[in-house]
Amino acid sequence: CKAAVAHGAGKPMVIEKIQVAPPGSTEVRLKIVHTSLCRTDITLWKNGNIFPRIFGHEAAGIVESIGKDVKGVQPGDHALTLFTGECKECDYCKSGKTNVCQKYGIDPERGVMVSDGKSRFLTEDGKTIYHFLGTSTFSQYTVVDQACICVVNKDAPLEKICLLSCGVTTGVGAATKAAKVEKGSTVAIFGLGTIGFAAAQGAKIAGASRIIGIDINPSKLEEGKAKFGLTDAINPKDHDKPVQEVIREMTNGGADYTIECVGNVNLIRDAVESAHEGWGVTVAAGLDESTKVLTVSPKNFLFGRWLTGTWFGGYKGRSELNQLVEKYMNKELNLDDFITHKLPLAKVNDAVTLMEEGKCLRCVLDANAV
Repeated sequence: CKAAVAHGAGKPMVIEKIQVAPPGSTEVRLKIVHTSLCRTDITLWKNGNIFPRIFGHEAAGIVESIGKDVKGVQPGDHALTLFTGECKECDYCKSGKTNVCQKYGIDPERGVMVSDGKSRFLTEDGKTIYHFLGTSTFSQYTVVDQACICVVNKDAPLEKICLLSCGVTTGVGAATKAAKVEKGSTVAIFGLGTIGFAAAQGAKIAGASRIIGIDINPSKLEEGKAKFGLTDAINPKDHDKPVQEVIREMTNGGADYTIECVGNVNLIRDAVESAHEGWGVTVAAGLDESTKVLTVSPKNFLFGRWLTGTWFGGYKGRSELNQLVEKYMNKELNLDDFITHKLPLAKVNDAVTLMEEGKCLRCVLDANAV
């Protein structure tokens, strides 16, 4: 089949013919139908050191074949890929306290399959191509462990629900599962990309009465109010005082819940200081390439504020992701407006440019168009 192969950090991906091996005993070979571009793909491609490699992790496809020990998955099933797996057998999965899997948790440095430490991708002349986040969806076919796919309703449109494989789920879960937003509460969301808009939807689903979006891009603020449930919008550039002071003034002491969706340490601090004393909860949901350290005064926590983080929105991929598929099917969750561009997989580098220029929220790539 064909795939978009990266041969070096930041070097344009190249469409090439590759070989995809049969799945191992606990693995699934998946025909990718649609895959979307996430900023994490760009970050780790530009800063990576494992090449050649096939990137991509936000995707939906059809099961082509399965290994002899695979359970609960059949050829012909529709499925979403999971960059953070769920084996259902490790101490983490059994704990009931986390959605992080001990065996199939995210590892950007792992370029091979967990089962045998080997790749399932080869060039036409037999050289190894490495995996990415256990998924590698910028390919017409990929091999994943059964722990890294979620079988879904065949009536759900794959070109839409592919977004649930990462960004949208992270945002919705940041509000509903990590923050545990309550009906009638006030929520402030810092950074209005895919995760931020999804967090706004999560807050709306949870019944928040006031959802405040914070971003320096005026068009994002308007878009959030028109499409994703924001009730208020703040552009920090429009004020001569720190944004946390603005939020505390407009909410009579601070928001009940604040969600940071960029991964910027300064914004996380602002989000903490924007939360209400005594009960305010801040969730860090963004991931940045920065290695900077967060500096927050301890008094914020002594006064009764809480800071926590979330991974994939707290959702267990195999066990719980179908909840969001059904919310989309029931028109409770908007996925359509996240898709600002549709391109063939052959144009993956154009999709990267669109996202880097801030012109793209989510670009869905047609894996058959190479």
